[in-house]
Amino acid sequence: MCIFCKIINKEIPSHLFYEDERVVAFLDIKPVNPGHALVVPKTHYESLEDISDEDLMAVARAVKKVGQLIKDKLDVVGYNASVNNGSVAGQEVPHLHVHLIPRHAGDGHTPWSRGAYASGEAEEIIKKLIS
Repeated sequence: MCIFCKIINKEIPSHLFYEDERVVAFLDIKPVNPGHALVVPKTHYESLEDISDEDLMAVARAVKKVGQLIKDKLDVVGYNASVNNGSVAGQEVPHLHVHLIPRHAGDGHTPWSRGAYASGEAEEIIKKLIS
């Protein structure tokens, strides 16, 4: 059983602050910024491709609610909402979860580096995606 399933089942302590029929939210134990929360479906799914449409919609609704809580209660004007989908993308716990990271002006965090397509590269990718 994964660590998030143990949190959901209340087998280990957490700083859980939101729960509904399908989803829980709790503070990340290694926060990027104070208030960094995880929104997690109660059913174990490893990735976005695995989750049922119904549970995905429940997660999306919870992300909206928890995001508003972060803004209202922690006095922040923005946050990053992200999913690390797969270990190569930084997913450390193999249970789908959405990070909500409160952001403050000048906090020094950047979401990711950016690049540019080489000549013809975007067109090749489009061909693969629509074939």
